[in-house]
Amino acid sequence: MLSSATDRQASSAQAQYFSYGEAANPIRSGLTGAVPYRSFSPAFFAKNGSAVMALDLSTELQCAGPATGPSLSANFIRLDGDELRTAAIATSQLFFVADGQGDTEACGEHFQWSKGDMLVLPAGGDAIHSCSGKAALYWVHDAPLLRYLGVTPSETRFEPTFYSHRDSQGRLAEIASSPSGARANRVSVLLGNSAFPQTRTVSHTLWAMLGILPAGQEQKPHRHQSIALDFAVDCRPGCYTLIGTELDDQGNILRPHREDWAAGAAFVTPPGYWHSHHNESGADAYVLPIQDAGLHTYLRTLDILFSG
Repeated sequence: MLSSATDRQASSAQAQYFSYGEAANPIRSGLTGAVPYRSFSPAFFAKNGSAVMALDLSTELQCAGPATGPSLSANFIRLDGDELRTAAIATSQLFFVADGQGDTEACGEHFQWSKGDMLVLPAGGDAIHSCSGKAALYWVHDAPLLRYLGVTPSETRFEPTFYSHRDSQGRLAEIASSPSGARANRVSVLLGNSAFPQTRTVSHTLWAMLGILPAGQEQKPHRHQSIALDFAVDCRPGCYTLIGTELDDQGNILRPHREDWAAGAAFVTPPGYWHSHHNESGADAYVLPIQDAGLHTYLRTLDILFSG
């Protein structure tokens, strides 16, 4: 049956037509909010009472919140002697233990954790966290991506996975002491999951790396199309990141934004921006970047580049 003129008008009400120049770069024209530089103080962890603080940039991103990037939401969790429940409509959730020790009940399993451990939960991973004293967690999930797509998870893609501080630090020490590690631009351990052999990431959307920035060293500029939600695991004053959009002829970042590290703080490195890490503190430092690089790697869009 042919549709009536009224039906055709109704079905075309949302149709728009733009020239290439009008629509090809919506970030430059201001239609799409750029991912901003931003840091989040660890002062939240020193307060009393169990609570969650979303590291929310949804206003700048022009999207539904909470969101720290277009596809990821980062949060600080403070535990103070009682239980706290977390939940997100997400396919992947990552919890890093910044301080303290305690327990988590999730997905029908019980996990005991202490400082430096990491727990990654699949869809439906509502969790109850508890500790007898104080603890601090860094929580990242992909709920903003699902909100944008207008979907909810229909199945789990992996089993709850626990990464112990002892194992990750042991592997990091092996890499750092190897001949290739001594020459590497990055001395780090990438955390993977056997469910994702193509991407070697903690989940199909999330990527995580525990890296060491040795005292007196600089990690040369690099860039990638995934957002980095960096968490300063351990550092002293004098550690910082330089971030910018261009390099000079010597491979240094032009007119950089400087982000100083503080232990327990988080900061955002926008996708596609050059960034370098520097340690002038006199002591080794550790950083944990969480990215949506699991998704980008699968889409073949990560496009990681190193200066020089």
